[in-house]
Amino acid sequence: MAQAWKQLDEALKSRVASSVDDYRALRPELEEVTEHLRREVADLFEGSDVVPLFVTARSKSVESFRQKASRTVFSQDDAQELELEFPDPVSHLHDLVGVRVIVKLPRDVREAAAVIKRRRGPFYCRSDREKDIGSLESGTYGYSSRHLVLRPRHDEVVDAFLARHPRSELPFVFEVQIRTILAHAWSEIEHDIRFKRKDPRAWSPALDRQFTASAAMLESVEGVFTDIDERHALIRSYWDAQGVGGEELSPERVGEVWRTLWPHLDRKTDNDWDWALELLHAHGIFTARELVELLDAQTITNVRAALDHRYSPGPDRLLDDLLLWTFGRDHIEKTAGEDQHRRASLGRRLQQMRTYGRGSLGGDADYS
Repeated sequence: MAQAWKQLDEALKSRVASSVDDYRALRPELEEVTEHLRREVADLFEGSDVVPLFVTARSKSVESFRQKASRTVFSQDDAQELELEFPDPVSHLHDLVGVRVIVKLPRDVREAAAVIKRRRGPFYCRSDREKDIGSLESGTYGYSSRHLVLRPRHDEVVDAFLARHPRSELPFVFEVQIRTILAHAWSEIEHDIRFKRKDPRAWSPALDRQFTASAAMLESVEGVFTDIDERHALIRSYWDAQGVGGEELSPERVGEVWRTLWPHLDRKTDNDWDWALELLHAHGIFTARELVELLDAQTITNVRAALDHRYSPGPDRLLDDLLLWTFGRDHIEKTAGEDQHRRASLGRRLQQMRTYGRGSLGGDADYS
């Protein structure tokens, strides 16, 4: 890209140079328009569920304008002759003003685009492209971003600018790029080193391989962050006494809560959680919130340390032990019934817990 101006035919350079002079003259005013449009885009998210990390904007630099204005294509009339791709770049380029909306996760990119397109008051959406689609369809990795081209409507600031600098053909539009914070960091580095290539000599195929590898890792990390965010949201819902947390437990919900909180402690080979619901009901535990309170991390750590299990316990054994730790002998009386073997086993385990509690917890264990 950086070589476009240097390689331009002398017959076309004067036209490009004239356009560059025009752009240099109007750019200070364009920067005011740019900041105005940045605020307008940022205001679209007020009151929405999408909260961008930040919204930035830039007016195209004079050097970048010159390079893009220097692009050539073969003439439609004569396939052997080169002509300027943008004969009037001030009017033809849609990215003289660029706004960036930076969000956390890939799904936020989709939601942010939907907010902008849905709120049609300030802008018309002229186009909407996903820059990573090509790499997805080809099975490769690369630049990932959502690009919207917007046209302001009934905007006094833009209209005043256009009155002073009329366009020859196309209406004034600007570009909004929406990307995640990780994609933003990757693209900033990639853009300077690989896209601009300020010094074509400073290049190696190894750099291409490293950028491709880093893009693959980036996609994996974003997937992990998405999983973390979804799990966190689900756990928060369990603590909402007015929502999921207040709903009555079912065997399926017990299993869901357990697998969400402690996936590494899920050693079950079936989906039968009826036994767990029966144990919980014995102690008046009927809601998801009460269950997550029981499945406290420190309590689990204490129980496992106190009993020093020879084998990692599955959910059935561990839940039984958590209830024993929390309710003590009351758990034995409410769940052992006439089963003497279970009664004796619970008694031995309770004694181990009490011994551990006196030695390690200073006698402050929760069991009775």
